[in-house]
Amino acid sequence: MKIAVAKEIDMGERRVALIPDMVARLVKSGLEIWVEAGAGEGACFSDAAYEAAGATIIHDTAHLWREADLLVKVSPLREREDGQSELSFLKPGAVVIGFLNPLGEPHDMRHLAERQVTAFSMEMIPRTSRAQSMDALSSQAAIAGYKAALLGATALPKFFPMLTTAAGTMAPAKVFVMGAGVAGLQAIATARRLGAVVEAFDIRPAVKEEVQSLGAKFVEVTLQEETVAAGGYAREISEESKERSRQVLTEHIKQSDVVITTAQVPGRKAPTLVTEDMVMQMKPGSVIVDLAAEQGGNCACTEPGKDVLKNGVTIIGPINLPSSVPIHASQMYSKNIVTLLQLLIKDGELNLNFDDDIIQSACVTHGGEIRNQRVREALEAIRQPV
Repeated sequence: MKIAVAKEIDMGERRVALIPDMVARLVKSGLEIWVEAGAGEGACFSDAAYEAAGATIIHDTAHLWREADLLVKVSPLREREDGQSELSFLKPGAVVIGFLNPLGEPHDMRHLAERQVTAFSMEMIPRTSRAQSMDALSSQAAIAGYKAALLGATALPKFFPMLTTAAGTMAPAKVFVMGAGVAGLQAIATARRLGAVVEAFDIRPAVKEEVQSLGAKFVEVTLQEETVAAGGYAREISEESKERSRQVLTEHIKQSDVVITTAQVPGRKAPTLVTEDMVMQMKPGSVIVDLAAEQGGNCACTEPGKDVLKNGVTIIGPINLPSSVPIHASQMYSKNIVTLLQLLIKDGELNLNFDDDIIQSACVTHGGEIRNQRVREALEAIRQPV
């Protein structure tokens, strides 16, 4: 079986799907690994390092895509500079694995099914103990949370820790993290390491102990509805509950030096947690780091990929933060990919057991069909007239 590693073409994408150490493991297990020339350069992995690991370097992109039995990548399938779509290169019967954004771009999933391509989306890996080592969403979210705290510290015109000097004592910064998933927890931990006083909020009461274990104060809002979706993710709540949350949170936001927002809903616009009115009440010099910028933002003033100044408040809308730490991001993602490959490949051949909950959940297309119900619904929604 030929496994190919594609060079990412998304602007600013520096990660690579497999690093040389993981390539060496796969080669040792008897698999043939092709790596597109320059695929690892953005993450500081040279072609020579891949060759030393046993991979074959391929300079012809079209040849690599068309001859691969299984292709791994990071970003969704894109249109190339020459106008050709990456998905058009895949041969019938091939397998592709990556962050395919199936709920956001279900039309691409339809095209993959039409081409008889089997597609596994890393976003669809279930949140279970058994699938933890394959959970790329979590591994990359941890990096985003870490960088969010650093961005906030860099932009804030104050120290994060309390400092006692001959010139006086500087009070520690107050950081408020909204959303205590993987990204939020890592943001909390990093802000605490930097010496800030941290508060956190999440609509899921069960995360209170995790927040407190990291040394942060948990802000509680009692809601009269279920707030946890399948897999432990936060459920989108009603407008009434959102308004109740905003009323409680406004005061905490107003008193904070840095607000980090992390709430995202796959395939849908991110919920608005920080209104423009809330921003107007914040102190001049305060900072908002919005990790949901790519999905429209949790802050009403966010502009994806830009820093916005509103009434003295800096709103940062970062895009693809994991790519800004490409070595470790690639290392973690590569481990997720290899663990999934070990499940999918037996004795050098693809072995799709759809009774396995991980395979069943992550496989979006196979045999000319879209297998995932959520993706079918997303595609149907696009077809419906507005």
